[in-house]
Amino acid sequence: MLVNFLGVNVGLIVAGVAIVVGIVILAIVVPFLNLYIQALFSHARVGLTELIGMKLRKVDARTIVFSRIRAVRAGLNISTNELETHYLAGGRVPSVINALIAADRARIELPWNIACSIDLAGRDIQDAVNTSVNPKVIDVPNPSLGRGTIDAVAQDGIQLRARARVTVRANIQRLVGGATEETIIARVGEGIVTTIGSSPTHKAVLENPDRISKTVLAKGLDSGTAFEILSIDIADIDVGENIGAKLQADQAEADKRRFQAEAEKRRALAVAQEQEFKAEVQRARSVVVLAEAEVPKAMAEAFRSGRLGVMDYYKMQNVVADTSMRSSIAGEGSGGAQRPQ
Repeated sequence: MLVNFLGVNVGLIVAGVAIVVGIVILAIVVPFLNLYIQALFSHARVGLTELIGMKLRKVDARTIVFSRIRAVRAGLNISTNELETHYLAGGRVPSVINALIAADRARIELPWNIACSIDLAGRDIQDAVNTSVNPKVIDVPNPSLGRGTIDAVAQDGIQLRARARVTVRANIQRLVGGATEETIIARVGEGIVTTIGSSPTHKAVLENPDRISKTVLAKGLDSGTAFEILSIDIADIDVGENIGAKLQADQAEADKRRFQAEAEKRRALAVAQEQEFKAEVQRARSVVVLAEAEVPKAMAEAFRSGRLGVMDYYKMQNVVADTSMRSSIAGEGSGGAQRPQ
């Protein structure tokens, strides 16, 4: 009776454990049962163990399952493991699937690994594929940067203001590591400035605006970028200021100021030399006055020594008076001769 009793107890325990295990299994499986059935009937089978593993790895199972269903229905052979790996790497799985489907429909070669690398690089892979299928137009210069035109000066000094529109197509193979739109805008702007600057006159540019686009397009500006330039069209070109005339006027004003400074320098030098000459004259006059002051002393010494007599002194005075009179008469005569004129 004890064995039966024990047997009954063991059976109840086993049944209870089985019920608990079943409830646990149902609790784990039921949330994924809907996804499993959807994948199964879409011919994109995802195992229950894979769904449970996604839950444990904190992967959004709904995103993975729906992405796999879309890929399989589009004819793409992408495994659940590949989708989950890209998700765990931080990639945007739905965007990559959308890009792969669009590339497959457009007959663009886009392997899964390249699409994942482009997405992980931070590029919008879906937009890149769309741009590859439907080329986009880039304005040069970019109006959002605050400039409306590319300004350049022809060789005749006339300024021209141009706006261009560049049609580009994404190059999938160069999307990783390739330069962005900013590089295209900068290179095209540089090409426009160079072409206008090398033109002999602004009229030649106005007569043939397509000369700019042909010259710029021939330089291969899309090398090293993530785009392929299809065409460069000059949307508008206007005549600006006469930069050459303004530069000449500014240069003339600068030369005028320089010449004025040099003239002022020479004038100051002449004034300084004049003052020096006046000082020299005053110095010479002082020497003469000093010499004349020695004459009376010499005459007095001659009187004392007997070398000069009184009559000699009077004769000398007469000669001086006669010379002074002749000089006075000569001055009056020349002045009188000038008066009738």
